[in-house]
Amino acid sequence: MPTPRAQLGSHWLSPTDIRTTITRIGTYRSKHTGILLRINEKVARHREEVERSLRGLEGKDRGSVVNKAVNGHRADLIRETDESRKLLTRELEQQRRSIQSASTHYRSPVQMLMRDTLGSERRSRIMQQITSSGPAELASLAEYAAAQKDKDLAAALCSRVADIPRSDRPFSASDLADVIFGELHRELSQALTEAERRVLEALEDEQVAITGKGNTQRSLEIAMLKKREAEIGAYLADENTNEETGE
Repeated sequence: MPTPRAQLGSHWLSPTDIRTTITRIGTYRSKHTGILLRINEKVARHREEVERSLRGLEGKDRGSVVNKAVNGHRADLIRETDESRKLLTRELEQQRRSIQSASTHYRSPVQMLMRDTLGSERRSRIMQQITSSGPAELASLAEYAAAQKDKDLAAALCSRVADIPRSDRPFSASDLADVIFGELHRELSQALTEAERRVLEALEDEQVAITGKGNTQRSLEIAMLKKREAEIGAYLADENTNEETGE
């Protein structure tokens, strides 16, 4: 198994920060969508007006003239709203970079548990007390920690079980941490994934509005993020105790 490598340049966002960020992204996304919808509405009205004014024109010339007038009007509207759209897309991209960087701090419930109890004197005392505990006692304590939602005890047990060969471990560190931090981890994973998807969708809409064509790679990323969102409800991190307890 390769040695884990720390991502030392990552950005920190607390759970509250993540919730605030996704709300902010939703606001910017709605504003950007609103601008594009208004453009489409104005273009549609302009098309109707041009078609009415050209009722007497027959054949292919009529369609060509209508399309030329409509496309020109759309281009004018795109130019008029260019600054406001760019401000929104720049802000959305900045928020995306922030959440992408912060996601490294929420890889698993075990990681969150160990970080939350870091510096706890009680956790340190428990670790000393269970140094020589056997499998039966460790299993019993894990059941108690899960029932009590005792973070210090659970963190100490996760550290202790990492010293035991995987095949002999009396409980799963991932399962124990999931009892305590699993719900929050799934919520934040969902928020991080949803936030990135919303930003990519806004960028895709922007490109289609400007060029009339989407980005195949971005569309694939959006589809993968949607799939990830659908899976997160039953998400359970693969147990990798050496990595998870290596903070």
